[in-house]
Amino acid sequence: MGTRTSYEAGTFSWIDLATTDPEGAKRFYGPLFGWSYDDRDAGGGAIYSMAVVDGAPAAAISPLQADEVNQGIPPHWNNYVTVTSVAESAQRAAELGGKVLVDAFDVLDAGRMAVIADPAGAVLALWEPLRTIGAEIVNEPGTLTWNDLSTTDIDGATEFYGGLFGWTFEEVDTQGGPRYALIKHGGGAGGRNGGMRQMGAEEPFPPNWMPYFVAESVNGTVATAEGAGGRVVTGPMDLPSGRMAVLQDPNGAVFGVVEGETDD
Repeated sequence: MGTRTSYEAGTFSWIDLATTDPEGAKRFYGPLFGWSYDDRDAGGGAIYSMAVVDGAPAAAISPLQADEVNQGIPPHWNNYVTVTSVAESAQRAAELGGKVLVDAFDVLDAGRMAVIADPAGAVLALWEPLRTIGAEIVNEPGTLTWNDLSTTDIDGATEFYGGLFGWTFEEVDTQGGPRYALIKHGGGAGGRNGGMRQMGAEEPFPPNWMPYFVAESVNGTVATAEGAGGRVVTGPMDLPSGRMAVLQDPNGAVFGVVEGETDD
């Protein structure tokens, strides 16, 4: 069982969806991943809906902020990495050539967070836990199992994130396909902590981080998503360890699903 009571600094620990239609998103993702919801008051009339799997928080859905809407930012999944100090990590990100988009702030008594962008523009959240560690269940159907960076500059990304989190990287032989590097940082499965993929010039999305969820059946999940108004971006396709697809929900947020062996 992929239960968690803590995360090592430098490890992905949480994801939440920022969307223009939280209620519609709850209806879409609930049947897709078997989620129930624990709606919490986030202040200012906003609701932060915790997605629950086997009684444990696995992800969340929240309204897209008004300033993001005004900037033309579409619905998207936010990816969080646990750090010891968000203030220090945000400062370090700026020193390494990134940008601090949102300075460190308190999230009630749950923890502290900041939002940064790497030198290529991919956005990532930093999480300093207090009462809340992040996801209490991972690597099970309907929960987070992987985080991928799609970037125009893998070499620059490895330098930036290596300096920020102490990550190391292992390039994968893609047999002539786009470059791909495994992120390694402590922990099980040889310390695997996500991956980085070289983007093609024709891709419609800017550099971004994207979560992957465990699916009992990728084909079945794709069919359910399409029946609920989602669409397929990539796949389904076979991998050495299983099968995957990249999907887009009805409001445009992109996420991946994968079946097969997962880390402990």
